[in-house]
Amino acid sequence: MAIITGAAGNLVAYMLNGQVDAVRSRIKRIFRGGTEEERSRSLRAAEEDSAALARRAASETDVRARWGVHLAAYLAEHPEVLPDLEDIAQSAPTAVEGMIVGEQHNHGSGTFIGRDNYGGITTPRES
Repeated sequence: MAIITGAAGNLVAYMLNGQVDAVRSRIKRIFRGGTEEERSRSLRAAEEDSAALARRAASETDVRARWGVHLAAYLAEHPEVLPDLEDIAQSAPTAVEGMIVGEQHNHGSGTFIGRDNYGGITTPRES
């Protein structure tokens, strides 16, 4: 039961930190032995719970309890996922720092380092 509680708690912690991709990859790993419907339902639930937590439409306690029940039921049918749940229970998410994305253009010749410099550096755009 401690493993289930820890795994559910860390999944919710990832959700609260905005690490939805980490939640998705962990859920895919846990439910890889299940049916397509089980995987789909679990991924959808994680996305819905992440959004609900972000909007404060659900409490952390409720979401953690719901995931505890979900993981326990799946473990009862698929005991081979115990190592995956242990791994999640032991891996606490780290805080995510924000990233600012900007765009800079270079014109003319010269080296461009952090300021407007009209130089000859060009970068092909990927499509």
